[in-house]
Amino acid sequence: MEIARPLAPPTGWKAFLFRLPVHLYRARLGWLLGSRFLFLTHIGRKSGRPRHTVVEVARRHSTGYDVCSGFGERSQWYRNVLANPRVTIQVGRFRASAEAVPLDPDQGEEVIVDYARRHPRAAKHLCRAMGFVVDGSESDYREVGRRLPFVRFVPDLDSTP
Repeated sequence: MEIARPLAPPTGWKAFLFRLPVHLYRARLGWLLGSRFLFLTHIGRKSGRPRHTVVEVARRHSTGYDVCSGFGERSQWYRNVLANPRVTIQVGRFRASAEAVPLDPDQGEEVIVDYARRHPRAAKHLCRAMGFVVDGSESDYREVGRRLPFVRFVPDLDSTP
């Protein structure tokens, strides 16, 4: 695996495109994105105000939704949920309060390897977008999983998906 370019959040027109799913959710059309995306409402660590973003669900299971901070530890949503892990999530039509739990690098490896098995082409493209060039091997995906932070959003028990 090689790193094609440093990880950095998008700017300009690319940032606008990345924000389009947020507007779909705000217009109550988030269900169009299916269960592969998660609308995250979190609290800004400096402003204390609600913030919104849409992230891709890398893995869904009985205890929650695993997502990757594709732009690393500098991602604003990631820094915010570390500072205040109480969040609200929406996946499709399901909405719940949840707790953000950072995953350790070993868990991150497993999440990305599982994702790559289920979505091989998407995994390669996403890795390239995040600055990694992978050959499709499990070892390459494991290295990506060790370098990027992952978070599990665990819905409250009274609102289990």
